[in-house]
Amino acid sequence: MPITLRIIPVTPFQQNCSILLCQETGDAAVVDPGGDIEKILAGAKQMGASVKKILLTHGHLDHCGAAKELADQLGVPIEGPQIDEQFWIDQLPEQTVRFGFGNAKVFEPNRWLNDGDHVQVGKVDLEVFHCPGHTPGHLVFFDKADRLAIVGDVLFAGSIGRTDFPRGNHADLIHAIKTKLWPLGDDVQFVPGHGPMSTFGAERKTNPHVGDGV
Repeated sequence: MPITLRIIPVTPFQQNCSILLCQETGDAAVVDPGGDIEKILAGAKQMGASVKKILLTHGHLDHCGAAKELADQLGVPIEGPQIDEQFWIDQLPEQTVRFGFGNAKVFEPNRWLNDGDHVQVGKVDLEVFHCPGHTPGHLVFFDKADRLAIVGDVLFAGSIGRTDFPRGNHADLIHAIKTKLWPLGDDVQFVPGHGPMSTFGAERKTNPHVGDGV
């Protein structure tokens, strides 16, 4: 595989921050750095990774609370989420204080991403899918060559993302999973925002919310 994946659970919410390393170039991206910057940097160092960018699936504090600080520290750009997440990013200072996550600052990504966009990590190509429902501007990153998806809080092993937040939409979430994710293939492994990895095929068989038998 030309890509190496490391998952680093961060914040009291144990959010799955991912480091994606292009084996050929040594370039890497950090996906969803919600907090615990020291753990993320230590993980990247152990991998021999040169972090070139930060990617965000959505604007919730446990996924992007440390994005601005990490980007400033490393001098790298932030790419994603989709522009409708500014609604959540604008709330970061108040949300991070309320939940004891420190004091994150409002920021604007260097590049908002949209459905069909592509992101490069070294020579690894990630396709971008807009999958609203959990939040309005939620994104999924898909590495077609390695059959790997980073899905944030859209889908979990045995469950799906909450839709009871402001601007959440259950019907939109179900539609995104079935029309955007399932067609990518049953063999695709995915990293959820929390909990263990699974495959789209396993979720189609057994997930009580979006399985084929539902």
